[in-house]
Amino acid sequence: MVSFFEERPKNMGATGQNIISDPKSVLNMSITVSVSAQKPPAPPGYISISRKKLLQNLEINAGARANAWVDSMRASSPTHLKSTPSLSDDYGSWSLQHPSALEMFEQIIDASKGKQIVMFLDYDGTLSPIVQDPDRAFMSKKMRKTVRKLAKCFPTAIVSGRCRDKVYKFVKLAELYYAGSHGMDIKGPEKSSKSNKDSESVLFQPASEFLPMIDEVYKQLVETTKSTPGAKVENNKFCLSVHFRCVDERKWSELAQQVRSVLKEYPKLRLTQGRKVLEIRPTIKWDKGKALEFLLESLGK
Repeated sequence: MVSFFEERPKNMGATGQNIISDPKSVLNMSITVSVSAQKPPAPPGYISISRKKLLQNLEINAGARANAWVDSMRASSPTHLKSTPSLSDDYGSWSLQHPSALEMFEQIIDASKGKQIVMFLDYDGTLSPIVQDPDRAFMSKKMRKTVRKLAKCFPTAIVSGRCRDKVYKFVKLAELYYAGSHGMDIKGPEKSSKSNKDSESVLFQPASEFLPMIDEVYKQLVETTKSTPGAKVENNKFCLSVHFRCVDERKWSELAQQVRSVLKEYPKLRLTQGRKVLEIRPTIKWDKGKALEFLLESLGK
């Protein structure tokens, strides 16, 4: 993702945005014209969810709801996606609203004149391949060299659903901005001075109060899902991931029920789904998009 903001006096406000992206490209790119002298956004509030409604959503004996979850889990499988007859039609319709940034590269260059370019990158599937074992999603030396060169030219950030510390161990580049846990753990480049403490470079952690709860749920999920072969629970600090890439499809329904049986006791956590992964996050109004906006505001000063 490529973003750029116009360098103007600090007393000027933000302009609008125009997003251009391409799901086929390794680098999804976007144009974000942003002028900012405002303070970073305030910590987000909670999403209002009644306990009664939450328990209804998480009721493990609701057969229809369980089937819907399994259908959703199945849809996240690349194999099933490729076999879907209407996929090409869906992509054609989608691409009309989201034109390829690579096909409009000249227009991007023209639009970026006089503005500061900022690079935003995902990790899994972008800087590293999608692999069976998430702990082995290693970044190649060639890719690391490319990102290092990029960071010398533009402010560069990696925004990932993974734990920020884990992404840093994979990337090993101190000059980048990192936003882990789906943007809930943001840290700037490390300072050159040894006197600077690590906490001074942490920009924002909007879900800090959830850490004890996340650790508690992590332990319960590890215990609850250990009977499902191939299931892997990953602690991403401010959120959790239950990977089912290596789980037999006939066990998906059982795994989904196990996860929901734990979460029904935690109304301040919500269950979402990624690519062959179930994700548990705090019910706050914050995500990768908010993290991107936060970084643009910070860099626009």
